[in-house]
Amino acid sequence: QVQLLESGGGSVQAGGSLRLSCGASGRSLETWPMVWFRQAPGKEREFAAIIVNDDRFTYYQDSVQGRFTISKDNAKNTLYLQMNSLKPEDTAVYYCAARVYGSGNYDFTAEGAYDTWGHGTQVTVSS
Repeated sequence: QVQLLESGGGSVQAGGSLRLSCGASGRSLETWPMVWFRQAPGKEREFAAIIVNDDRFTYYQDSVQGRFTISKDNAKNTLYLQMNSLKPEDTAVYYCAARVYGSGNYDFTAEGAYDTWGHGTQVTVSS
């Protein structure tokens, strides 16, 4: 059974940085499309970033473009999200997810495209 476990969340002041990690167990994550979603208080969960195709393709939500970087270390079976220049509006629970079993075309910004999720890690940015 595939499991994902996030870590690295915490509290930081605006302008600071954090790096989130998402460790995979049970299978290699090398071929999976993997994403970060986030859910702010009182809001729906939203897409933040994706990495696919042997890491040749990455895409970001407009609000994090240029500040966040998604990457994978296949040897460590771990997904990362480097977050720089953090803003109070980045405060949210951050979830990693993977499309382990799916095939064919899909909307990569949609939660339903991903079948395996971590439990989330809290990021709080103070002004």
